[in-house]
Amino acid sequence: MIKEWTKAEILEVYNTPLMELIYRAAETHKQNHTVGEVQVSSLLSIKTGGCPEDCAYCPQAARYHTEVKVHKLMDVAEVTEAANNAKNGGASRMCLGAAWREVRDNKDFDKVLDMVKTINSKGLEVCATLGMVTEEQAKKLAEAGLYAYNHNLDTSEENYNNIISTRNYDDRLNTLKNVRKAGLTVCSGGIIGMGESINDRVGMLYTLSLLRPQPESVPINALVAVAGTPMEDQPPVPIWDMIRMIATTRIILPKTSVRLSAGRQEMSLEGQALCFMAGANSIFAGEKLLTTPNPDFDQDKEMFKLFGLTPKKAFADKPKEELV
Repeated sequence: MIKEWTKAEILEVYNTPLMELIYRAAETHKQNHTVGEVQVSSLLSIKTGGCPEDCAYCPQAARYHTEVKVHKLMDVAEVTEAANNAKNGGASRMCLGAAWREVRDNKDFDKVLDMVKTINSKGLEVCATLGMVTEEQAKKLAEAGLYAYNHNLDTSEENYNNIISTRNYDDRLNTLKNVRKAGLTVCSGGIIGMGESINDRVGMLYTLSLLRPQPESVPINALVAVAGTPMEDQPPVPIWDMIRMIATTRIILPKTSVRLSAGRQEMSLEGQALCFMAGANSIFAGEKLLTTPNPDFDQDKEMFKLFGLTPKKAFADKPKEELV
């Protein structure tokens, strides 16, 4: 039985004294997951920059003057090599990101379908984040072997227009509906540190908690402020905010994989340890998260050894056919 949370209840959880919050989240995690098992995912930007959207945090928006160089869609052979490297580095999931507003039915989409087929054949879970998709496009991705589709809510519905004006919150939710109808697992989370209020953080978690089924995967990102974007002067997210957000997500969405995502490069080992204790059970490994710095595979192997963590195997959760 899934608990129906109210915003007031989620806010109460978020404001719990930190040590008590971590303890409660750890207990919830222990009841629903294998303690110490963490999925290692690799994220590859298959088409970089030149995006027509105006997401205030994103260095890939064409309208901002950042250091990001525009690259056309990668070849299948390049992506295959990256998938081999990711698997050799210990990843069990490969995520493909393209700086598109939406998927179009063209040769580029056909190429992405080939990428998905190839990576899936290597025994890796394949996730994609390609912008908005129709139900038909999501079905084609599922038929090619896609396991998950990422489409983040980013923030609360109330705060959304302060971050993005080129699409609306319903566009986000409709894409998630299309993905779910196609039988794919859902990956959807957000970013903290964009000037949002605590109520905005709670609002985002509230919306995610209402999805049925609830998302199998929720990435929690700390803003990486990039020069040239409207968010360039935002201060770094305090580690305690990140821990608090992860712990709250774990309690509100007990069965979901909580992904410790962007911003990890700036975190101490001690901070990351507390994030894992609070219920994070997935990370992105490799030198870059699309265009921002990230710890490399070797650094993370050392961290896993130090903390006694075990990489999660691919397809360890329920088959997607059971999730429709």
